[in-house]
Amino acid sequence: MSIKYALTAIAMLALPGIAAADPTGSYTLVGMNPDSGKEYTGTVEVSRHGETYIVVWNIGGKESIGTGLGAKFVGDRFEMGPAGEDDTAISVGYVAEDNFGIAMYFEQPDGTWQGVWTYGGSEKVTGEVWTRD
Repeated sequence: MSIKYALTAIAMLALPGIAAADPTGSYTLVGMNPDSGKEYTGTVEVSRHGETYIVVWNIGGKESIGTGLGAKFVGDRFEMGPAGEDDTAISVGYVAEDNFGIAMYFEQPDGTWQGVWTYGGSEKVTGEVWTRD
């Protein structure tokens, strides 16, 4: 059995423990700056706008705005598409001041949303955790 199939099997066994939760809401966040390695904190608001998500971060008094797509497991595969209340992941493209970036977040069994992100021109990827208010 290849490592790809083994990891897929492990992920599928873990999935029943993940409650499908609507990602919309208000969160506090903690992340790591990819350039300085320093921790940052802030807030993020996720709302649905038609078939997309609007994601608004506020970190250090600066606002970044993103548009996201939903994702969830359907049967034995991961499906991305229109935003929906049963999404367990979201993919977001965002604008921050004079730059842009991408991010992907997954719901965790404890109800937090953990993700990774990067910005245009960066060679690094870093993480962020959202905790529902």
